[in-house]
Amino acid sequence: MSVAEKKVVMANYEGMFLLDSGKFAADHEGTIAHLIEILEKAGAEIVAHRPWQDGKLAYAIEGHMKGLHYLVYFTMPGKGMDVVTRSCHLSDIIIRQLVINQPQSLFDAMVAAIDPASEVVEPVAEVVAADTSDAVVAVDAVVAPDADVADADAAAVDDEV
Repeated sequence: MSVAEKKVVMANYEGMFLLDSGKFAADHEGTIAHLIEILEKAGAEIVAHRPWQDGKLAYAIEGHMKGLHYLVYFTMPGKGMDVVTRSCHLSDIIIRQLVINQPQSLFDAMVAAIDPASEVVEPVAEVVAADTSDAVVAVDAVVAPDADVADADAAAVDDEV
């Protein structure tokens, strides 16, 4: 297989962008277009996006006391992440960014949560219910161990020594 024939692998990403809330309030559409343009120049395909939270920051970041958290779900080749990071650092609208790689099941569930019109391949409720029941059993076993089991384990350790 030659270099030209290599298949580009698209990864699923969740991006949380802290935007200047003053600029967002003044030009809502322009601010979103700026963010989407940065991602598309890096080769991203936007799946879903929406404002998440607007409010006072815990501490001043680059002189900003308020900010708007904007959530974006997109697919992109991994090599585009350097372009996104560099463009966000150069932008006067984006204060901070955090982008994480998501597994397909979590990506689908989150996209369905923020954009109900999107189609998800498998039903999210069944997957979450199956995973949750196993997690609860595991947590119960760790958090509240049976006292008799702990005593038996201690006795077994004493017998081995």
